[in-house]
Amino acid sequence: LWIRSRELTNVMKIKADLLKYIREWFNENNFYEVTPPTITPNACEGGTTLFEFNYFDKKAYLSQSAQLYLEALIYSLERVWSLTPSFRAEKSKTRRHLAEYWHLEAEEAWVGNEENMRIQEELISHICQELAKNNRDELEFFKRKTETLKNIEPPFERIKYENAVEILKNKDFDFNYGMDFGTKEESALCSDIEKPIFITNFPKTVKPFYMKEADEKTYLCADLLAPEGYGEIIGGSERETDYKKLVERMKSQNMNLKDYEWYLDLRKYGSVQHSGFGLGVERIVRWVCKLEHIRDATPFPRTINRVYP
Repeated sequence: LWIRSRELTNVMKIKADLLKYIREWFNENNFYEVTPPTITPNACEGGTTLFEFNYFDKKAYLSQSAQLYLEALIYSLERVWSLTPSFRAEKSKTRRHLAEYWHLEAEEAWVGNEENMRIQEELISHICQELAKNNRDELEFFKRKTETLKNIEPPFERIKYENAVEILKNKDFDFNYGMDFGTKEESALCSDIEKPIFITNFPKTVKPFYMKEADEKTYLCADLLAPEGYGEIIGGSERETDYKKLVERMKSQNMNLKDYEWYLDLRKYGSVQHSGFGLGVERIVRWVCKLEHIRDATPFPRTINRVYP
């Protein structure tokens, strides 16, 4: 009966149109849609949050991210994007985590971190403007004012990680430089704002190996937080192009270099400045529809407690 409810019906209408607006924007901005695999031989970000299975007597994994494959394709297509399911084996019991979710990812050649953020804010603005213009009835059901979405226009504020730490301390959080933001911290940073904000220049200790250095301590990266306390909806960065630096980082994280030979070859045989980002579709739907839990953004959610039906 839940899948016949007015709430889920309106969620699905908004989600379907949101994906349509995303495709429109990428088509209008000279991106090529590509189709990366969801069965992979290794992790994109390392770690233990992978679903492992036997693949013809070899170990394989359900994809966490298509990023590495998209990076390979920029050398021929320059600007690419994909929409695939991604899988995370994190045992997270939060209102914003799914074990399987739809993952929009993009990579752009000849683009630095600042331009990468500009692309993201233009995409989000386009989605919001089109929803406000074409989905008034569905938005009204969720008490989402169209004027609020119309006001989501670039530029979005940029706040450095170190300044975000001070904001949290002023809000009485026990939080120090070098720690990663959790749900509560992200919510506190974006609870009283009307437009998304970028948190930039995270320390290397909390971000993956493939990001470009800003300085000795930080990366050229940014997380985009949705307003009203909904937290991160996009993570992006400029990518490291230095072969030696990548190898050093991977070794320091005990990653098996043999699994990533093909990825490292992209640098060994000539690379270009490039950047990219990943967007959680259900997270944007949750924000737009003012949903309490992300499981309500999909008809058949997959969580640590749910695999049926």
